Amino acid sequence: MTQEPYITTTTTHTIEPTNPDPAIIQHASDVLHAGGLVAFPTETVYGLGANALDETAVAKIFRAKGRPSNDPIIVHIAEVNQLSQIAIDIPDIVSTLTERFWAGALTLVLKRHPNIPLNITAGMESVAVRMPDHLVALALLRQSGLPIGAPSANTFSRPSPTQASHVLDDLDGHVDVVLDGGSTTIGVESTILSLIADVPTVLRPGGVSLEALREVLPDVVYHPKYLAEDVKSAPSPGTLLKHYSPTADVILFRGENSEHVWSAMRAEAQKHNTVGVMTLDNDAHQFDELDVIIARLGRTVDEAALNLFSALRDLDKQGVDVILVRAPDKTGLGLAVWDRLVRASIGQVVEVK
Repeated sequence: MTQEPYITTTTTHTIEPTNPDPAIIQHASDVLHAGGLVAFPTETVYGLGANALDETAVAKIFRAKGRPSNDPIIVHIAEVNQLSQIAIDIPDIVSTLTERFWAGALTLVLKRHPNIPLNITAGMESVAVRMPDHLVALALLRQSGLPIGAPSANTFSRPSPTQASHVLDDLDGHVDVVLDGGSTTIGVESTILSLIADVPTVLRPGGVSLEALREVLPDVVYHPKYLAEDVKSAPSPGTLLKHYSPTADVILFRGENSEHVWSAMRAEAQKHNTVGVMTLDNDAHQFDELDVIIARLGRTVDEAALNLFSALRDLDKQGVDVILVRAPDKTGLGLAVWDRLVRASIGQVVEVK
């Protein structure tokens, strides 16, 4: 059954990211306590927040985003001692992980506390929780005294927002308050680590690298999920195949022979009318002879992560029919960029020999 959209008047406040105005934070806190929605910056992407203990408020997130009820939501907290309000039977390893990676871009999947409404967890007995590393987000969490349920602040399946303008492009009129704290600093979502099973498992790569996790958890495994939208319940946020997608088709090219990959991308570009290409700065010259729109992602894979979603949105605004991109190496943040591109392309991956 289709949900009625959440309709409201959106108010935007510009807020200093390193010195948040207490009056603005208080106003946003009041909105959360009243059951409203607040979009706020984190170090990864902007979140669309509601009181995580209020089932009706959480339902507004799904209505605002057009998010399916089978896609769970991350609960955000400001202090490690709040974990006992969110989860039960917490493994001993959590203290080591939180000491190393919190505040930061690591989400832990644990057993759900009865306090947490089932619509946050897509009806499952597990819950995803993290502590964001952003002063605006932490100020809001502390002032409100609430755990905040917050997926990315965008229309469901669209590229995630890394600027307040992206939030407004998608959700103006569907979120009560937007806190504009400038651009995020990582640009891709948190890493999701499940501690439910016997073996710690990364379900979604993100801002904390697999290599960094293995320094603490040598036995951690990576099992990406690429699920259809009609799955009963996703095991964690960000595991549906169609996600982070622009309006244009995205085609991802992968191969060890660079010249063969560039040749395949140039050949594909000539099959379409209006073509966008996303590429690292040093590779943009590969398309000098073609009539394509280049979106430069930066010099490194870390810069590519920061610029990825903006580039997808910008190429969409320029009306391209298709977006071509070469897959990054799956190391460091490259694994997270790879994951987002697979989902943006809905699995359209060209293997080049």
